[in-house]
Amino acid sequence: MVKAIEKHGIPAVHLCSIIPISQTVGANRIVPCVAIPYPTGDPKQDLAHEKEIRRRLLVRALKAISMDVTEQTVF
Repeated sequence: MVKAIEKHGIPAVHLCSIIPISQTVGANRIVPCVAIPYPTGDPKQDLAHEKEIRRRLLVRALKAISMDVTEQTVF
């Protein structure tokens, strides 16, 4: 999906738990996540810590989408 979106000139970021899969499908901007069952958080953490995890992922994704890339890049 990410590659199809970028084909139309729209930058996209792929948040993923397994980087090799993102690389195989051809995602250009890859942001590693926390884990497979909970990619954008950790329900075992208290709410404040989980929000911080999510904020860091969002900031990293925003930085990734604002950069021009010519090849696959893991942020």
